[in-house]
Amino acid sequence: MEEHRDSFDGKLPPDLAAQVGYTEVKYPDQFNTRVSGFDFAKCGNTVDFDQMLSEASLATGLQATMFGKAVVELKRMIEAKLKGHLTEEESKKQEMPDVDWKPTPCTIFMSYTSNLMTAGTREIIRYLVQHKMVDCIVSTAGGIEEDFIKCLIPTTIGSFDLDGEDLFRQRINRNGNILLSLKHYALFEDWVVPIVDKMLEEQDAGYHWTPSRFIRRLGKEINNEESVYYWAYKNNIPVLCPALTDGGIGDLLFFHAYKHDGRTLSIDIVEDVRKIMNIVVKSKSTAFFLLGGGVSKHHILNANAMRHGGDYAVFVNTAQEFDGCDSGARPDEGKSWGKIHVNAKPVKVFSEASLVLPLLVSQTFFKYQSEFDKIL
Repeated sequence: MEEHRDSFDGKLPPDLAAQVGYTEVKYPDQFNTRVSGFDFAKCGNTVDFDQMLSEASLATGLQATMFGKAVVELKRMIEAKLKGHLTEEESKKQEMPDVDWKPTPCTIFMSYTSNLMTAGTREIIRYLVQHKMVDCIVSTAGGIEEDFIKCLIPTTIGSFDLDGEDLFRQRINRNGNILLSLKHYALFEDWVVPIVDKMLEEQDAGYHWTPSRFIRRLGKEINNEESVYYWAYKNNIPVLCPALTDGGIGDLLFFHAYKHDGRTLSIDIVEDVRKIMNIVVKSKSTAFFLLGGGVSKHHILNANAMRHGGDYAVFVNTAQEFDGCDSGARPDEGKSWGKIHVNAKPVKVFSEASLVLPLLVSQTFFKYQSEFDKIL
């Protein structure tokens, strides 16, 4: 054994490749990017975050590559909106008497779940709406009411591992590592009930309420530039919420009926289904920026099946597809239903949105702000 070890020269046998069945491999042409990460050693005293979050991300692999692809796809939908052209006939087709709608070459839909309104991501969403960088929003009940609540009282950073029983006894509610309390909802109720009383009077006089009209009214009444829905009201951006009663607003309307002999607002969800589908059908092209899953994500996807699918799409969520739920469905599943166009190049980033939303916006929408402001 010692004699054999001493005679080894460190070289592999020349016929080893043939012995193990090795053959020269040629990768398909589209897979020619060499894996290479961002090199801090070349930075000097300044970090080039644009290079880190674009070219370097694309070449890093794993979810960093998907992030880089999402940047590319978001830029594609923005370019389609800002630099696309509408003929006179296409502009006329987009006219909607029930929506103060400005025709656009690409209609950008955005969805998000309530946790993103509870968290500081609210300010990023407000920025997008303030500069009218999106055309139509779909969210959940919490995604609506939390915006107004935060105009009245802030939420607080807590911890994921606080004891639930102890918090309950203190009447503190935990949303992840964010804390709020029953006081938040009491202040919201004090503010909104007088508005709902007026809305009921208007309903008795013949006005027809829908979730989007309800949200628009609250956006007008809050009159606060910190509010997402104030800017949606100002910029005539439709906000839809097919599950409006699944939260504090639903609780409020339940109790409101007791003050009015069993009567409260009748809110027509179907009318808003017609609204989003009319927007989809009349659009020249459509794009999605979908944060999180659930009803807000699927409502946009389902509507776009009315036009053989959206043309651009970016998903950001942590859900997996093994259970068959739509929240975790990858974009390719959407193609099978006609919700995303078969020729589209959609991207899904598997990430919690509060981590990547500021980075995505910094590399995409923010860089086009001056151009968006020209078409406000």
